[in-house]
Amino acid sequence: MRAYDKNPARGLVAAVAAGLLLAACGSGAGSGSGHPGGADHEASAPASPSGTPGRAHATGPFNDADVTFAQGMIPHHQQALDMARLADGRAEDADVRRLVAAIKQAQDPEIRTMRTWLTGWGRPESAGHAGHGMAGMMSEQDMKDLAAVRGRAFDRRFAELMIAHHDGAVQMARTEQREGRDEAALKLAGDVVRTQSAEISELRRILERL
Repeated sequence: MRAYDKNPARGLVAAVAAGLLLAACGSGAGSGSGHPGGADHEASAPASPSGTPGRAHATGPFNDADVTFAQGMIPHHQQALDMARLADGRAEDADVRRLVAAIKQAQDPEIRTMRTWLTGWGRPESAGHAGHGMAGMMSEQDMKDLAAVRGRAFDRRFAELMIAHHDGAVQMARTEQREGRDEAALKLAGDVVRTQSAEISELRRILERL
C-alpha cells in the first residue's frame, strides 16, 4: 500500500522535469540560424492595396550585391533620362527620337521599382557616391556639350554618349547577375543586359549612317 502511494508522486516529478527539459530545448531552437557573414538578408514585400505583395516589390532573401545594384542603377538611369530629355527640340533623326522614347518608357518605371526595393530592404537610396565614378556616367561637361548642339550634331553626340552610358549599365547588370540573390533584381538585371545591348547595336548602326 505504501509503494502504491509513492508512485504517483514520482510520476508527477518526472512529468514536471520532462516539461522543463522540453521548454529549455524549445527556447534555443532558433539560435544559430541566419546567413553566414551577414551577407544575405530576408525581406518582406510591402502589401499592395489588395493585401498581397506587389510584383514590383523585392521579396525573400537579398544580399549586398542587390543593394549596390539598385543604389547604383538609380542615378545611372536618372542620367539616361536627363540625356533623353535633352533630345526634345534638339534631335533630328527619327531613329534617335524613337530610342529616346523607349529609354523614357523603360527607365523611369525601373527607377520607381528600385526605390521600392530599397525601402523594403531598409536601405538608403544613395550609397553616397551619387553615381560618380560609375561605368558609363557622363561628366557635367559632357552634359553641357550635349545640350549645346542640335540637329545631326546632337544625334551623333547623343548616340556616342548613350553607347558608353548603356555599356556601363550592362557592366553593372552583369555584376548583379553574377553576385546578386534577389529574384526581382536578377530579372531586372537580365532585362537591362538584353534591352540595352540591343540599343547599343542600334545606336552603332545609326552612327554609321549619320
